[in-house]
Amino acid sequence: MQLHTRQDHQMNAYPNDAADAPDGGTSRSIVRATEPQALTTRALEERRLIHRNDSARVQADAFRDLRTRLLAQRGETNFVTLVAPVVPGCGASFVARNLAAAFAFDETKVATLVDCDALHPAQHAALDVEAPTGGLMDYIEGNVGELQQVHYRTGLPRLYLVPAGSVREIAGESFSSLRMRTLVDSLRSSHSNRYVVLDSPPVLRSPDARILSDLADLIVLVAGYGRVTTDQIEKAAANFDPDKLAGVVFNDLH
Repeated sequence: MQLHTRQDHQMNAYPNDAADAPDGGTSRSIVRATEPQALTTRALEERRLIHRNDSARVQADAFRDLRTRLLAQRGETNFVTLVAPVVPGCGASFVARNLAAAFAFDETKVATLVDCDALHPAQHAALDVEAPTGGLMDYIEGNVGELQQVHYRTGLPRLYLVPAGSVREIAGESFSSLRMRTLVDSLRSSHSNRYVVLDSPPVLRSPDARILSDLADLIVLVAGYGRVTTDQIEKAAANFDPDKLAGVVFNDLH
């Protein structure tokens, strides 16, 4: 898979997860009750988030295409996608964020983005989400008792965020813990149409991406266009189960 993206520069909050369910479906509520203010079109563009207006049509169509390709690989069941950069600076957080938004564009689907970059978290700022009760690392380490305390609404309908929370230099052991697996399994099982996107640290800088891949059904590798070599891409890809590797996104950062 090759998808070229560019980082170029109406919405209502829902009262609970059940309200997001298609055709009146039900789910176990795992989201905090706070309803954020909807992001304006200008705010979406400033945060490099896709939207439905013509000014972002090329980017939106690219991420819809990526979403469609992933859905075709997994069939009817919901799944967990790991988005992993080859090296720092490839724009994987941008790809992960907009892939999750593309799932949420579909009114029959719900998406949760999980920021797993404990050293350089970015998603809470990009989505303008305050996290007063912590995030992923706080939950994994037991400082937060319930998943709903770290599962936040965003300014986009049907898109939720688990921010990274407390910054950590090393997170690999936490990602291999039972509590991390429980979090991912709980997110997926809470709603039959919830699609989970994990935003990973760089593959060639730490073992975290490989550890996280055990929790994922599909893996999307992100290569900064002109920033990485073919050898680096191949070396990064070798860290993953080839049956899970969906393809490579070449992200044009200019």
